[in-house]
Amino acid sequence: MKKTYKIEVDCANCANKMEEAAKKTEGVADCTVNFMALKMIVDFAEGADEGAVMKNVLKNCKKVEDDCEIFI
Repeated sequence: MKKTYKIEVDCANCANKMEEAAKKTEGVADCTVNFMALKMIVDFAEGADEGAVMKNVLKNCKKVEDDCEIFI
C-alpha cells in the first residue's frame, strides 16, 4: 500500500538523506521524496503496521536530518 505524507525539509540534499533513511526502515518496501512538492511517498511492505512504521521512519530521518518533519 502506498501513502503520501507532507514533509518539511530545507534542501534537496536533506530530502535525499530522508529518502535513504526511510528506505532502510523495516516495513518500508520503497520510498520516494519529492523536495519540490515537499512530499514523501511510502510504499509499505505487505502486512506492515503503517503507524508504527512511520514513527520509525520519522525517527530514522531525524537521525540524518534533525530539523526535518513528516506530518503523520
